[in-house]
Amino acid sequence: MVDSSFLFTAFLVVFVLFGLVTLAKGARTVKQYEKGLITRLGKYHAMAPSGLTFIVPFVDDIVRVDMREQVISVPPQKLITKDNVTVEVDAVVYYKVIDPVKSQYEVQDFGYACTTLAQTNLRNLIGDRTLDETLVARDMINTNLRQVLDEATNNWGCKVTRVEVQKIEPPRDITDAMSRQMKAEREKRAAVLEAEGIKQSQILQAEGKKQAEILKAEGDAQARITRANAEAEAIKLVSTAAETYFKDRAEMMRRLEVLNNTLAQNTKYIVPSNAGLVNVLGLDGIVPNAAPNVPSNVAATPRG
Repeated sequence: MVDSSFLFTAFLVVFVLFGLVTLAKGARTVKQYEKGLITRLGKYHAMAPSGLTFIVPFVDDIVRVDMREQVISVPPQKLITKDNVTVEVDAVVYYKVIDPVKSQYEVQDFGYACTTLAQTNLRNLIGDRTLDETLVARDMINTNLRQVLDEATNNWGCKVTRVEVQKIEPPRDITDAMSRQMKAEREKRAAVLEAEGIKQSQILQAEGKKQAEILKAEGDAQARITRANAEAEAIKLVSTAAETYFKDRAEMMRRLEVLNNTLAQNTKYIVPSNAGLVNVLGLDGIVPNAAPNVPSNVAATPRG
């Protein structure tokens, strides 16, 4: 017969073990960036905060929801633009859970749903634009796609914070044509800039030459004015000196020339003794009969 004390000890050990297993089963930890959703018999019951949480073992369960911002990669897909060019487009979607309850109970697989929605809207956005518009409207496509996804996922307890189209890759032949076009445009701009530089250089040279000619002409005119003023001043000084110092002598010289021309004809003239010609000839102090040097055809009469 089994001892009752042994049975009691065995029962006590089993009870302690069961208690420890139950305690371990009911103790749950929720990380700082998570929210814990406590479900009781499959139904949402409460939300557990971060840290250590105890639930009812074998009855309650806990679902952890990551509240950090997460990223979904939209795989590349081939889309047709408005001008019938096939391009390969991919994107990334950044989202954040704002309502953990809705994120668990309103959508089955948020990642798959968001990816499918993004691909569908990308097809619409790219199809409404030509290739050139698509390549330059990347920011507009990002903004429109983010708005569409944000409106659609708002009921799912998530918020799309950012959408980035990573690449828009046209076919190889279109890329080669675009490269040749860009090269031609660059060469055209280089030629235009070079022509503008040559034109500007010629204009500057012509302006410099014009300014030099103007300055030279102004210098020549100023030099001529200065020379003319100097010559006028010199003539004025000569005239003043002649007027001051040589007027009387000039008159005498003129008289002598007249006398010389007159006496050259051997004609006798009677010149009064008080005439100016006598003074010019130096005959005013000489007696008429005692003037051997006086020309034979000149006779001075005494005053009276």
